[in-house]
Amino acid sequence: MEVVNPATGEREETVEEHTEADVEAALERATDAFAEWRERPIREREELLAAAGDVLRENKREYAETMTREMGKPISQAIGEVEKCAWVCDHYAEHGSAYLEADAHPSPPGTDVKTVYDPLGPVLAVMPWNFPFWQVFRFAAPHLTAGNVGLLKHASNVPGCAQAIEDVFRKAGYPEDVFQSLLIPSDLVADLIEDDRVEAATVTGSGPAGRAVASTAGEQLKKSVLELGGSDPFVVLDDADVADAAETGAWARNQNGGQSCIAGKRFLVHTDVYDEFLEEFVAEVESLTVGDPMDEATDIGPQARADLMADLHEQVDASVEAGAAVLTGGEPLDREGAFYPPTVLADVPADCPAATEELFGPVAAVFEVDDEDEAVAKANDTRFGLGASVWTTDRERGRRLARDIDAGCVYINHLVKSDPRVPFGGVNDSGYGRELAREGMLEFVNRKTVWVE
Repeated sequence: MEVVNPATGEREETVEEHTEADVEAALERATDAFAEWRERPIREREELLAAAGDVLRENKREYAETMTREMGKPISQAIGEVEKCAWVCDHYAEHGSAYLEADAHPSPPGTDVKTVYDPLGPVLAVMPWNFPFWQVFRFAAPHLTAGNVGLLKHASNVPGCAQAIEDVFRKAGYPEDVFQSLLIPSDLVADLIEDDRVEAATVTGSGPAGRAVASTAGEQLKKSVLELGGSDPFVVLDDADVADAAETGAWARNQNGGQSCIAGKRFLVHTDVYDEFLEEFVAEVESLTVGDPMDEATDIGPQARADLMADLHEQVDASVEAGAAVLTGGEPLDREGAFYPPTVLADVPADCPAATEELFGPVAAVFEVDDEDEAVAKANDTRFGLGASVWTTDRERGRRLARDIDAGCVYINHLVKSDPRVPFGGVNDSGYGRELAREGMLEFVNRKTVWVE
């Protein structure tokens, strides 16, 4: 695996992939580790997770720099990502026992009926490069604490992140084989899922990747959780705080270089505030600093790979050819590295890529709508259903619209985000299942009914 710094285009290092023999040995070790790990008292597993949070905080600059070097995330955002990983460790270290506590059920006199939650075994996590620490920890923190063991197949452009995460758990005192990183190509994922020693699989990534994992897992009758793409609507109603919506919207679209499934992508703006919003939104977007991702002042670094930037620009070009207007940005920057500027498109035709596809980069598509009914209709005019943001000073109006929008989460007067305390996931082509909170922790357990007379 080659590590290419997207800010320079230069190859930084080459990492050897694991061989078939390495993978076979890892599966054997995972099976053996699970037999012991599942018997550990939950309090011990929580204490180890708390220690992992400490390791993350103590080494956050080192881990952040690995992210920045491998996929171009601005260093300030990379540090924030490591801190968020520590937070999810703290959360499950504090609440894991309560989340796994047996549930009692009504039963005949003299009987005791409960649902208990037993771990499944080795779980395969197929993870993406865009949040290379957070995506892994929001899987690992709950599911290792539940008594499962983890096998990580990370994206091939972030092998250093994969190895660093494995190192976090070892430094925290976890048994060596409770969490293992497998440096393998994607075409070996199906073989892993088909292996009897792997009990379940989770994937965060593209639609094709999710379908491939779900298909193989389904054939093996194994549980899977999918968190896939999104084309999140950002709805600005006629009574919205326009300045707040514009400022937050610019960040919602462009944080992490726009490379986020839950980024605001389609901005649906009421005609009464359309001109005002557009003017303020473009100004906010143009105020963002594009530059060296190792510079603390940088808001937007390079795209993670040059080929991904090229794909994004093809989508922009096709949208412009179809009639969309470029209000700012729209061309790769004439500089070393895979840098694409924050871009705003208006007058976007209904059938062009900016309206129908996920644009995984710093490109916002703005649409004018006549009323809230049209806003909801356009919000739902997508095959995705991950998140949505609605802006209105009437909170009850926001709650009402939230019920009509097809998405896994709707945020009123806030950008869409993931939070350890609340369930996260999508519907339709954005996947199924939930991560985080109690719901996420119970995805990979055996919900066993125990009836005692």
